[in-house]
Amino acid sequence: MMRRTTLALACLAALAASSLACAEDLMDVYRSAQEHDPTVAAARANWEATQERVPQARAGLLPNVTASVSANGNYFGADADSDPHTRVDRSFGLGGLTVSASQPLYRYANTVAYSEAVQQVRQADYTLASAKQDLILRVAQAYFDVLLAQFTIELAESQKAAVSEQLAQAKRNFEVGVATITDTNEAQAKYDAIVAQEIGARNDLENKRTALRAIIGRAPGELKPLGPGFEPMVPSPDSPDAWVERALGDNLNVRIAQYNADIATLEIERQRAGKLPTVDLVASVNAQAFNATVNSPFAGNQRQATIGVAINMPLYQGGFVESKVREAYALQDAARYNLEVARRNALFAAQTGFSGVTSAAASVKAFEQALVSAQTAYESNKTGQEVGVRTNLDVLNTQQNVFQARHDLAQAYFNYLLGVLRLKSAVGALDTGDLEDVNRRLRG
Repeated sequence: MMRRTTLALACLAALAASSLACAEDLMDVYRSAQEHDPTVAAARANWEATQERVPQARAGLLPNVTASVSANGNYFGADADSDPHTRVDRSFGLGGLTVSASQPLYRYANTVAYSEAVQQVRQADYTLASAKQDLILRVAQAYFDVLLAQFTIELAESQKAAVSEQLAQAKRNFEVGVATITDTNEAQAKYDAIVAQEIGARNDLENKRTALRAIIGRAPGELKPLGPGFEPMVPSPDSPDAWVERALGDNLNVRIAQYNADIATLEIERQRAGKLPTVDLVASVNAQAFNATVNSPFAGNQRQATIGVAINMPLYQGGFVESKVREAYALQDAARYNLEVARRNALFAAQTGFSGVTSAAASVKAFEQALVSAQTAYESNKTGQEVGVRTNLDVLNTQQNVFQARHDLAQAYFNYLLGVLRLKSAVGALDTGDLEDVNRRLRG
C-alpha cells in the first residue's frame, strides 16, 4: 500500500513527464500479488498450520500430568429401631487433591507419528515453495498477456490509419478516373475488417486486465512494455537430458509426491503398531482432608502416593487394526503411483520447457528477419503501385503482412520469456531473482 501511494504521488508530481516513467513494472505487480493473491495466502496459512504437527506429535512422547480437586459437603443420619434414643446426625466436609502423571516408555505408534509429523513439516516447505513458483508464473503470464493485448490494439490503430490513407487515395484515384471502384471497395473491406479486429482487441485487453486484477487484488495501472535490444539465449546447459535429469530429482511436485510416499510407508508402521503393547510409567499422589467421617466425629487428613509401570496389551479389537493396515497399504500404492505421475509430468515439463525456450529463441530471430522481409515487400509493392505494376490490393496485403509479422515477433518475445520461467520451474529453481532478470528487460 505504501509503495503504491508513493508511486501515485510521484506521478502527480511529474505530470509533464512521460507516462512510462510512472508505469508499473513486473516486480511492482508481483509485490502486489504477494500481498493480495488468495491462493498464496491460503498456501501460507496451510504451511503455518502444518508447523504445529511436530509439537502435537511430540506431545505423545512427553509426560502427561493431570490434577483434580474435589470439595464435598456430606450429611449422615441414622436411627436404631431397637433403641429409639440412639440417633446419629452428622454433617461434615471432605476435600481432596489428586495429581496423576504418566510417561510413555514404549508407544511405538506415537514414535512413528512423530516421524510422520517431521516429514509433513518438511513437505509443507515444498508445497509453499510450489505455490510461490506458481504465483510467479501466473503474474508473468497475466502481465505479458496485457502487454500483448495492448500491443495488438496499437497495431490495429496504426494499421487502421494506414488503410484509411489507402482508402482515401483509392477514392481520389477513382474520382479522377485513374483507378476502378474495385480498389475502393477492397480498401473499404480491409478498413472495416480492421475496425472489427480493433473492437475485439479492446475487449480482449479488458479481459486480460481483469485476469491480472484477480491476482493482484486491484486494477492494474499502466504497465512498462518490453525494452529494445532483446537478445534471446538458448538454455544453459544446452542439453535436454541435463534438464530432465535435474527435474526428476528437484521438481517441487516430485519432492512433494516423494514425501507423500514416505509418509504413506510410515503410516503402515503406525497402523501395525496397534497390535503392539504399550508401556507407561505412572505415578499419582492423593491427599484428603475432612472434619469428620461417617464413622467418626473427628477431623483428620490422609495422603497416598503410588508409582509403577502400566502395561497394556491389545488382544482383540474386532479386526479394526487389520483393516487399517490394509487401508494403509492401499494408500501407499496410491502414493507410489502418484509419485510416478509426478516424475513423468516433471520429465514432460522439462523436455517441453527446454524445447519451448530453444524454439522461441529461434522464432524471435526468424520473425525479426520476417519483419524485415515483410517491410521490404511492402515498400516494393508501394513503389510498384506508383508506377502501375501493383494494385492497391497488393499494397494492402503486404501491409497486412508487416503488421502480422510485428505481432508474431512480439508474441515470440513473450513466449521466450515465459518459457525461461517455466523451464526454471520444471527443475524447482524458479525464484524472484529470475523474475527480476525478466523485469530488467522492461523499459525504464
